[in-house]
Amino acid sequence: RSRSGEKSHVPLSKALNLNCFCKSPSRFSRRGELTSSPGRDLPPFEDESEGLLGEGTLPGEEDEGDGEELIGDAMERDYRAIPELDRYEVEGLDLDEELSELSPGARAAAEDAMRRRDREQGGRLRRGLLYDSEDEDEERPARRRRLAERAAEGTGVDDEEMIESIENLEDMKGHSVREWVVMAAPRLEIYHRFKNFLRTHVDENGHNVFKEKISDMCKENKESLVVNYEDLAAREHVLAYFLPEAPTEMLKIFDEAAKEVVLAMYPKYDRIAQEIHVRICNLPLVEELRSLRQLHLNQLIRTSGVVTCCTGVLPQLGMVKYNCNKCNFILGPFFQSQNQEVKPGSCPECQSFGPFDINMELTVYQNYQRITIQESPGKIAAGRLPRSKDAILLADLVDQCKPGDEIELTGIYNNNYDGSLNMANGFPVFATVIMANHIARRDNKVAVAELTDEDIKAIVALSKDERIGERVFASVGPSIYGHEDIKRGLALALFGGEPKNPGGKHKVRGDLNVLLCGDPGTAKSQFLKYVEKVASRAVFTTGQGASAVGLTAYVQRHPVTREWTLEAGALVLADRGVCLIDEFDKMNDADRTSIHEAMEQQSISISKAGIVTSLQARCTIIAAANPIGGRYDPSLTFSENVDLTEPIVSRFDILCVVRDTVDPVQDEMLARFVVGSHIKHHPSNKEGGMAGLEEVVLPNTTDVPPIPQELLRKYIMYSKERVRPKLNQMDQDKVARIYSDLRKESMATGSIPITVRHIESMIRMAEAHARMHLRDYVVEDDVNMAIRVMLESFIDTQKFSVMRSMRKTFARYLAFRKDNNELLLFILKQLVSEQVAYQRNRYGAQQDTIEIPEKDLVDKARQISIHNLSAFYDSEAFRSNKFSHDMKKKLILQQF
Repeated sequence: RSRSGEKSHVPLSKALNLNCFCKSPSRFSRRGELTSSPGRDLPPFEDESEGLLGEGTLPGEEDEGDGEELIGDAMERDYRAIPELDRYEVEGLDLDEELSELSPGARAAAEDAMRRRDREQGGRLRRGLLYDSEDEDEERPARRRRLAERAAEGTGVDDEEMIESIENLEDMKGHSVREWVVMAAPRLEIYHRFKNFLRTHVDENGHNVFKEKISDMCKENKESLVVNYEDLAAREHVLAYFLPEAPTEMLKIFDEAAKEVVLAMYPKYDRIAQEIHVRICNLPLVEELRSLRQLHLNQLIRTSGVVTCCTGVLPQLGMVKYNCNKCNFILGPFFQSQNQEVKPGSCPECQSFGPFDINMELTVYQNYQRITIQESPGKIAAGRLPRSKDAILLADLVDQCKPGDEIELTGIYNNNYDGSLNMANGFPVFATVIMANHIARRDNKVAVAELTDEDIKAIVALSKDERIGERVFASVGPSIYGHEDIKRGLALALFGGEPKNPGGKHKVRGDLNVLLCGDPGTAKSQFLKYVEKVASRAVFTTGQGASAVGLTAYVQRHPVTREWTLEAGALVLADRGVCLIDEFDKMNDADRTSIHEAMEQQSISISKAGIVTSLQARCTIIAAANPIGGRYDPSLTFSENVDLTEPIVSRFDILCVVRDTVDPVQDEMLARFVVGSHIKHHPSNKEGGMAGLEEVVLPNTTDVPPIPQELLRKYIMYSKERVRPKLNQMDQDKVARIYSDLRKESMATGSIPITVRHIESMIRMAEAHARMHLRDYVVEDDVNMAIRVMLESFIDTQKFSVMRSMRKTFARYLAFRKDNNELLLFILKQLVSEQVAYQRNRYGAQQDTIEIPEKDLVDKARQISIHNLSAFYDSEAFRSNKFSHDMKKKLILQQF
C-alpha cells in the first residue's frame, strides 16, 4: 500500500527486501503506521505478509478480484520525502547530550577503544555475532598463540583456521576413535597439539628434547623422528589414548606435524627427505607373538622376537602415474594402498579404457622389505613349536636388522586377504602382517633394564661376600651331586670373558667354550638343561638332530617373491647367548667342521646361491660328548678316547672329563643324595610335612650356602652388562711360565697339544672370575684360579700313568683356593686306594676295615705345607666319608 492508501505496484519480493534491509528506523515506524487500518490495530514489526495484503484482508483472500498492482507509474511515490515520518523514534535514543558527526579518524579511534574494552571484559565479536555475556567460553590461549606465531612468521590465516578448534578433544560425541580423529576439527586439534608438544617438550634438565633429536636426525640425513610414548602420555594423554586405537590415522597426522616442525628449523630439508616419519618407542604393553589375536587388529602393538628371514629391499609403488597409449595423456596421481592395486578406469582425455603404461619418471617409489620374526628360543614353552609372524618394513626402516638379531618391533597389526589360505582352508581367511613403525635391537641392556633397584642392591650386597666364588660354583646345578670341576667350568662360561677388537681390525672372542666328555649316566645332559634355564638366551640342540645348515644358516627360496633368502640357524639365533649341543660325538664330520669358524671367529660366512655374507654368532658353546665305545678308558689319552679332531678340541677352553669310578663311600653318599632329593621334591610331599628331611638330603659336597636360582640369574645378567674387567694388574710372568711348562709336558706325554689358544683361555677365565666378584681389574687370585682350572682340565685328559706325576709337578698351582680339608681328604683317599690294591693283590679280597698309619698322612701333608691335622679329624668331610681316628694306635680307619 502507498502511504496515501492507494494501491501501489511494487513487487512482493522487492517490498520484502526493502522492508527487511531498510536501515532507517523511520521506515520501520512508517511501515507500522501505514499498514494498519481502522479496523485492525497492528503493532509495529507485524507479520509482513499481513501488512502487504491490503486493508482488512484475511490470509487466503488476496486472490479475490484483480489483486494489487505493485509495479506501475505510481511506484516512485512510495519513496518521496515525508519530513514528519522520516525521523528516528524518540524511544531508545540517548538525547541527554548533543552528538556531533565523527570524523573517520575519530571513529576508528573510538572503535579501537571499544574493542579494547570488550577484550578486557571478556566480550568478543566473532563470526558476525556479538557475544557480551561473561559466561561464554574464553578464546583458547593456544589458538591466540598460534595466530601470533603465524603473524610473526609472516604467514596469513589459512582456511584451516576457519575450522573451530576443539577444547575437549576426548569428548568424541558417540563416535569411535577412528571416526573421530579423521574429522576436520579433531584432526586439526591433534595436529596442533602434537606440533606444540614437539616444540615445547623439555626433559628434567630443561633441555628441549626434540630440538636436539631433529638436529641429530638432519645431520645424518635421516627421516625418522623417535618419540617416546611415555613422554607423550605424560604431556598429551589424549593423544596417547588415541594413538594405539587408531594408529594409521594418528601417525599420518603426526608425520605432517613433524614435517612442519622440521621445515621450520631447516627450511630446505625437504630436498633431502620428502617425508618425516614419527617412530613410537617404549609402548608400555609388550605382546608375545603367540598371544596376538583378532582383538589386536588395526591396533598399535609392541612385540619381540628373533629375525629368522629377510627379503631383499624392493621398490614399492607409493604414488603412480600412467600414460595413455592412445593420446599420451598422463593419468594420476594414484596413491597405492598396501592391500590392493589402484588402477585408472578410463582416460579422461580420450575416454579410452586402456591400455595404460606406468610412467616411470613421474612415479614415486618407496623402499619395501619383508622380514619374518620368530619367538625367542628361551620364551617358548616346552614341546611347543615357535610361532612366527611376517613384518613389513618401509622407507628408512629397511635393513635395520638381519637374521639372528633379537628385536623389539612396534607396529600396526594388519590383515590382508590371502587367496592361497582360502584355497587350503576352504573359507575366508585373512593373513596377518605387522606394518613396522619402530625397530629396536635388543641386547642385554634391555634385560638389565628389567632389574629393579632392590635386585641391584641384593646383587651388590651378595658380591661383598668373601666366599662369593665358592657360593656361585656351589649354586650351579644344585640338584646334581659332586662334579665340582664341571660346575666351576660352567660357572666361568656363564659369566664369560671380555671380547676385544683393537682398532676394529682383529677380533678376539670373550666367550668360553666347554666340552663335557665322559661315561654315560654322569649328568652331562642334566648340566646342559640346567644352563638352558639359567642363561638369559640359550638354544638347545642335539648332534643327531642338527645338520650343518641347521647350526649355522641356510638359504631357501621365498615362497612369494621366489628369490633366495637367508634363514638363521641355531648358532646365529644364540647370538650373545649360549648354544648347547648334546650328543656332540654323534654329529657327522662334515657338519661338525661347519662350526669351526663359529667357535673361534664367532662369525658364520655364507656363500650360497649368490648370497655372500657373514653373520654374527657371538655365543658360548657348551657341548657334551660320549667317548668311543661308551666308556672312558683312563689308560688311553683323551684324543684316543674321543672321536674328535684336534682343531675342534683345541677350540674348547675347558675340557671336563667325567669318570664313573667305583668308590663305595662316594657311591653310598650319592645314592643317599638322589633318594633324599626324590623324597623332598615328590609332588605329594607338603612343605615341612616330613620331619628330618633335611638330614636325608646332604648339602652336596660343599658346605657353603648356595645362592637362590632367580638371584643367580640376575647376578649373571648384571655382571655381564655392567662389569668390564681390565688386565692392567695381571701377573704376566706367571702365565708365561705356566704356558712354557705345559708345552713341555704336552710334548712329552703326547696328549692334547697346548697352543696359544690356551693362553687366551687362561685370560678369559681370569676375566670371568673377576667378573664373578664384580671386580674392575683382574687380580692375582683370578689368574691363579684360571691356571688351576686350566691345569685340572689338561691333567684330566692324560693317561692314568702320566696323571699322578703331573699332579706332583703342578701341585702348587692345583692347591690354590682349595680347602686344606679337601686336599687332605684327597691325599687320604689316595692312601686308601693304594691299601685296597695291596690287600687285593695279597689276600685276593678286600677287607671291611682299611687301616692307614697316621704317619703316612702326616708325611704327605707336610709336602704341601700342612702341619696341623686336628681340624681335619674333627671336620664333617672326614666323618661323612666314614673315617675315624684312633689316637692310641695312631691309625686312621675307614669302614666299608
